[in-house]
Amino acid sequence: METCNYLLYLALILMCTKFLGLLTRRARMPQVVGALLAGLLLGPAVFKIIPQTEFLTQTAEVGVVILMFCAGMETDVKELKKCGKAATIIAVIGVLVPLAGGFATAWFFNRPGMLESDASCSLFLQNVFIGVILTATSVSITVETLKELGKLKTRSGNAILGAAVIDDILGIIALTLITSMADESVKISIVLLKIIGFFIFVAVAGFIFYKFFSKWSAGEGTGLQRHVIVSFVFCLFMSYAAEQFFGVADITGAYFAGLIISMTQREPYIASRFDVLSYTYLSPIFFASIGLKVSLPEMNGTIVAFAVVLTIVAILTKVVGCGLGAKLCHYKNYQAIRIGVGMISRGEVALIVADKGSALGLMGSSFLGPVVIVVVITTIITPILLKFVFRFGPKGASGTGALASNYEQIEKYREGEMEK
Repeated sequence: METCNYLLYLALILMCTKFLGLLTRRARMPQVVGALLAGLLLGPAVFKIIPQTEFLTQTAEVGVVILMFCAGMETDVKELKKCGKAATIIAVIGVLVPLAGGFATAWFFNRPGMLESDASCSLFLQNVFIGVILTATSVSITVETLKELGKLKTRSGNAILGAAVIDDILGIIALTLITSMADESVKISIVLLKIIGFFIFVAVAGFIFYKFFSKWSAGEGTGLQRHVIVSFVFCLFMSYAAEQFFGVADITGAYFAGLIISMTQREPYIASRFDVLSYTYLSPIFFASIGLKVSLPEMNGTIVAFAVVLTIVAILTKVVGCGLGAKLCHYKNYQAIRIGVGMISRGEVALIVADKGSALGLMGSSFLGPVVIVVVITTIITPILLKFVFRFGPKGASGTGALASNYEQIEKYREGEMEK
């Protein structure tokens, strides 16, 4: 009978994410906050009802892949091209400032008499690694919030997406640099070649698929399921290739797949189908799974103080770094603040980086608790702050796309489909 437990887990996750999502919406907060809270309550951090199983982990991984695929389809390619240079500058400064802030914070606390580290490598590398953790950005939280607010196609939204993709690449390089210092088997030159190869692969594969898909679908009737299936296959293939062959995050491959689909005439129909799948099943599981991963260890006063300072530094350095980059690229003040806030969330990315560092002796066990707290707070606070900062600026700058701009519109669409 235990083999059927996953059905109960799915039911509990979907029910709790929806219920808490409605409560957070009543409190004028994005529904994704409710999904994150559901995971925290159901997981080991609070009630310990649902364990982190392989099935939930893999389903959540598919969920974030589909989420980023949808984000790619909803991205305005013309606007993204315009902000390409700006996104690079925003990402670079948005990585350097948190790296310096994390290093300085760790340097102050990681010494005898403050925190006793059991990591095997030098103190310098340990401190740098804390900075590397803070460079990470989990764009999935921001994407879901921007979709809910109907702001994904704004100039700020496109800059956040572009900067997040580049941030992911820079994060891989930074992580590889420091792990190569701790593990001689990792070669930075190979990693850089793989990243260059990935972009060449995206250009070639994207061009071939675009030509094939445009020509094939042009002679077909509108709204065919086969278009959705072929698009999904392409998304999964790009995600797999990115991770398996080039060492780039699978969500980056999914995002580029969505960008390519966005340039075809079938994009509105395809995106609407994926929106329903993502909203009803995959996205709730993904966001709840972040909470399920959280397990807070025992912490003393010094560790709590370090956690508080590290959280403040994590928030401020992303806002200041990315906001400064946006200002250098002539974004307006309200846009710069939006971009900075949109890059705050660390999410599962920071947890993955921290786990990698712990395995290589780059981070002591006493530092795990503060990192988890940073992940939890930045993940929950980002949607709330995003909704707040998007209240400022011209009212006409919403830039909603052809798809439903928030959860209520998606629900209306689904209800309309069911009535037909």
